[in-house]
Amino acid sequence: MRAYGDGDARAFEALYGRHRAATYRYFLRHADGHSATADELHQDLWLKVIGARERYETQAKFSTWLYTLARHRMVDHWRSRHGISLASLEDEATVTQAEESVAASRDGSEDPLHATIDAQARRRLFAALGTVPALQRDAFLLHVEGGLSLEEIASLTAASGETVKSRLRYAYRRLRAALEDMA
Repeated sequence: MRAYGDGDARAFEALYGRHRAATYRYFLRHADGHSATADELHQDLWLKVIGARERYETQAKFSTWLYTLARHRMVDHWRSRHGISLASLEDEATVTQAEESVAASRDGSEDPLHATIDAQARRRLFAALGTVPALQRDAFLLHVEGGLSLEEIASLTAASGETVKSRLRYAYRRLRAALEDMA
C-alpha cells in the first residue's frame, strides 16, 4: 500500500489481485447472496482504498486495515437500510445469481461434475449462513474470509477476545447444525 501511495500502480494491482475475491465473498455472504449489493459495497471499498493511498499509515497488517474499511462499509449499509434482515434466506434465483458471479471469477478449468458439486455446496453454505445471527456471522466471515486473528477481530469490532471466541464458537456450531440438517 505504501508503494501504491508513492505512485506505483502495479502495487495496487497486486493488492487488488490478492484481496479482491475474499473481500467480495465477505460482502456477498453478508448480503445474503445479493450480488448487486455485494458489487456496490465491494466497489465502494476499493474506492476508499484508492482514496486513502496518500494518507495510509502502517499501523497493522494491510488485511486488518482493509477489513476494517469493509466492515465499516457493511455497517453503514445495514444502517441505511433501517431494519434489513441480516439472517434472511434468499430465494433460489438470488442464490443462483450469486453463484454465477462467484463462478465467473474462476478460471474455467473445472469439469462439469466438480462445478455442479461446488454449486450445490455454495447453495448450502449461503442457506446455512442465513441462519447465523449477524454478529456471529460477521466474526465468522472476518475470521474465515479475512483471515483475521481473534485479537484483530476483537479490536475491529470493539468486543473482548472472549466475546469473539464465543461468537465464532456459536457460528461454527450453528453452521454445522444447519449443514447437517441439509444433508
